[in-house]
Amino acid sequence: MEATIKFYGATQGVTGSSFRIKIRNTSFLIDSGMFQGEEYGKNYTSFYDLKEILYLILTHSHLDHCGRIPFLIREGFRGKIIATKPTFQISKIMLLDAAKVMREHYKTMYRKSVRKGLEPPHPPLYDEYDVLESFNYFKINLPYELPLILNKEIKITFKDAGHILGSAFIEIEDLKTKKKIVFSGDLGNKNKPIIRDFTFPNPLADFVIIETTYGDRNHKSFEESKKELLQAILETVNRGGNVLIPTFALERAQEILFVLREFFETGLLPKVQIFLDSPLAIKATKIFRDNPDFYDEETYQIFLKKDPFEIPYLVFTEDVEESKAINHIKSGAIILAGNGTLTGGRILHHLKNNLWREECSLVLVGFQPKGTLGRKIVEGAQKITLFGEEIPVKAQIYTINGFSSHAGQAELLEWLTPIENPQKIFLVHGELEKMEKFKNLLEEKRNWKNKIYIPYFEEEVPLY
Repeated sequence: MEATIKFYGATQGVTGSSFRIKIRNTSFLIDSGMFQGEEYGKNYTSFYDLKEILYLILTHSHLDHCGRIPFLIREGFRGKIIATKPTFQISKIMLLDAAKVMREHYKTMYRKSVRKGLEPPHPPLYDEYDVLESFNYFKINLPYELPLILNKEIKITFKDAGHILGSAFIEIEDLKTKKKIVFSGDLGNKNKPIIRDFTFPNPLADFVIIETTYGDRNHKSFEESKKELLQAILETVNRGGNVLIPTFALERAQEILFVLREFFETGLLPKVQIFLDSPLAIKATKIFRDNPDFYDEETYQIFLKKDPFEIPYLVFTEDVEESKAINHIKSGAIILAGNGTLTGGRILHHLKNNLWREECSLVLVGFQPKGTLGRKIVEGAQKITLFGEEIPVKAQIYTINGFSSHAGQAELLEWLTPIENPQKIFLVHGELEKMEKFKNLLEEKRNWKNKIYIPYFEEEVPLY
């Protein structure tokens, strides 16, 4: 047996992406993501044989793909990390922010455990020092379409995944056997602003590992979703309330700003106050401004004339006191705040002050994993608990899925179209019921019976 793959995360779930490929004497990881929601406890398991791992190849900078890197370094990884320039830049701010959030959460939970006589919580997975130390291993900045030879026997190539700024899918070729392995990473939703649509994999791929976040359904078109967002804003303003938009700091915040600018410039958006209440999103927006060569052509042309993220009445609130002051505004405000799944961040304070008000709105523009507060609200919770206080859910709830940065079912199928005769397709990064539906669809549409496999956590599978 010359090659194996071991699944260390994103198995029948959407967090903790990490996979080890071993080709003869060369072992490397694809991603080292943080587990979130119900699976958070898995983060504390050091399940890698780190001494033999020579490389860590990052598909992109979302925490569920890069969030365990400092822990990996602390546990003994000494290899080289490979990524695109924006992935390195964004990973740095994401990891520093994650360390800060974990520290604050630990302090809160520790005080609670002392007060109630409970077991103390797990300590933070890592701290800011571990994060800074991990930057020493960010070694190889690899552009799209430029092959890189690893250990004289493996060729890797990054291709544009169209998911977030700098995201890549990875083509791996064993130069001895000519076998080809493709990792999709996270694939993007097409026809969205700012970044380009995904490119396509090598038709001769032997093994494909593909995400299935939305393997069971399609998104509404981006244009439809823009109309839904505008309608939600106008209805809320007319009711005299505020619009809360929990935003992932990376990509989603920038897309919402981009769209709000369009609304304003075309006269569709009334005079409202807009707050980007997320220090992390503010930093990420600066990185977007620094990487126009990763934009699609339309956004690049806008960039040549003006800042595509600048809007009148837009306020960046980095300071905590500035954030608290927003709570005095009772109507006519659009508040973009982290985080996107309502599992922490400043959005929770805005929920406490607005969720119980019928005139306000909560607009969810991202996937809500199982076990998160966002998922509970989507599923119809009548009340939630925030900071020890019970809050009734009376605000209007809007769920707009066309802003998703993940490909829908049709786009996943489209991305696979060039693949001619694979030996095996592995389904990852999706909830089991969605994977089953996508598996059945592939077997029906592509006649790939007995070729589709859903791996389980820590399973090792021989390839060739």
